[in-house]
Amino acid sequence: MTDKPENDLTAKLEEQLYRRNFTKYGLDINPVVSLVSGFFILVFSLYALSNLNQAQQVFENLKNYIIAQYDWIFILSSNFFIIVCIFLAFSKLGNVKIGGIGSETEFSDFSWYSMLISAGMGIGLMFWAVGEPLYHSEIKPPVFLSSDPNFSAMATTFFHWGFHPWGIYTLISLALAFFAYNKKLPLSLRSVFYPLLKDKIFGITGDIIDILAVLACLFGLATSLGLGVQQINSGLNYLFEIKVSVIVQVILITVITLVATLSVISGIDKGIKFLSELNIRIAAVFMVFILILGPTAYVIRVFSNSLGLYLNDFIQSSFRVSFERQAWQGDWSIFYLAWWISWSPFVGMFIARISRGRTIREFVLAVLFIPSLLSFVWLSVFGGTAIHLNKAAGGTLFDVVQDNLPVALFEMIGYLNMPFSAGIFRILLSVIGTVLVISFFVTSSDSGSLVVDHITSGGRLDSPVRQRVFWACMEGFIAAVLLLIGGEKALSTLQTAVISTGLPFSVILTVMSISLIRGIKTSHVKQKRIRDINHHKKMMDYLKRK
Repeated sequence: MTDKPENDLTAKLEEQLYRRNFTKYGLDINPVVSLVSGFFILVFSLYALSNLNQAQQVFENLKNYIIAQYDWIFILSSNFFIIVCIFLAFSKLGNVKIGGIGSETEFSDFSWYSMLISAGMGIGLMFWAVGEPLYHSEIKPPVFLSSDPNFSAMATTFFHWGFHPWGIYTLISLALAFFAYNKKLPLSLRSVFYPLLKDKIFGITGDIIDILAVLACLFGLATSLGLGVQQINSGLNYLFEIKVSVIVQVILITVITLVATLSVISGIDKGIKFLSELNIRIAAVFMVFILILGPTAYVIRVFSNSLGLYLNDFIQSSFRVSFERQAWQGDWSIFYLAWWISWSPFVGMFIARISRGRTIREFVLAVLFIPSLLSFVWLSVFGGTAIHLNKAAGGTLFDVVQDNLPVALFEMIGYLNMPFSAGIFRILLSVIGTVLVISFFVTSSDSGSLVVDHITSGGRLDSPVRQRVFWACMEGFIAAVLLLIGGEKALSTLQTAVISTGLPFSVILTVMSISLIRGIKTSHVKQKRIRDINHHKKMMDYLKRK
């Protein structure tokens, strides 16, 4: 049994929201959200491409100003999100079931974990797992200080990829799932503000919230797609000496977009679910190969000591607003927090879409802790191996990676000391790595297309197929155009612009937390009443049988 919308007026206004949709030519979209989002994308692209150097400088200055003046907002808000998640998990509110008492899970645990990890940061871990720990081991970070700088480097990397990003994702995905499945509101960012804004979410105020979400999703996905094909291109260059060029990268974007489109057409149950499970299986095999062929004992020591250091210094490092180390903190920790917050509408909405039927306690503990732990293991295997190989090679691996980050994974494989058939093993591992990067990118693209489609259709879960195809193609189109006209500089400018949206979103998510707690309290009372009634009925039936 689901929680009903709060009154009949809410249901009528929700219906009015869908009546505003444009439903001709096989489409079902909110014209305000879609057209305004498209207009802003066009204006930004024209401005950036007409004077790329100026645009890059403007957005770089904006990002630096936000990070320098408002770093404390990112730090305090991200910690607040973790505290709220833990409170919801361990309080009586954790008993509330997403979708209502009678709701059943749509996916198995393995499928669920596979999809949320693939959408959340699978491709990021592929890109940074070698480069970041290696960089921190050479350029000593001023946090998580240890007698062994390599443990400090890995603990710092854990800090950037652990509880903080997943705390942000947990909170927003829980809010979206709760208001969509318990309150029967549209699966859209506007819905999480219903307890505060009431019926205004169905008007222009809700449209503005959804427009911000669409822009963050599309720009974030286009940036990741554009930057990610550079890693794929590097892998193909390493394997087959295919030239690293913009043309090759645009061809790769086209192929990835085509595969993602086919996956989107298949739907979550087939395409996205299948690819996500495939990702995790290939990733597990890949990681085991690296662990066995690399310095196994050293990797285990790095994992254990770095995890202990991370947990021991977690609170102090999480709340540090540093003036002496502001430059480093701004370039790394605040940069990451801003990116995770700006990326959260996409990831949160996708996780919400696949999470019906789980209690809040189960949801929070699973989304906050399991992916974080798996990320720590992954980072230790690849980062620990890279650190060990770099030290054995006298720092030459770091020199290569510093000059060309996209090739970091493949260079590390080249440094592995194979016991036999070294050439064949290196080629095999490089092929697996390339396939895995492509597969993660396809998963990010198709799940992102699905999310943007939900938002622009006013939160509908059953929008037309051609509409999903349009948004899948739009992501690839934006990335390809930026690469063709502006190259890596255009993508870097877009990424800087996306990060700048992290500040307003951090405020939005803070307000959303209050809205979520209010809504869950109401549902807790209703579900407790239902449980009590059901328990009473069972007792009466039992007594009658006696």
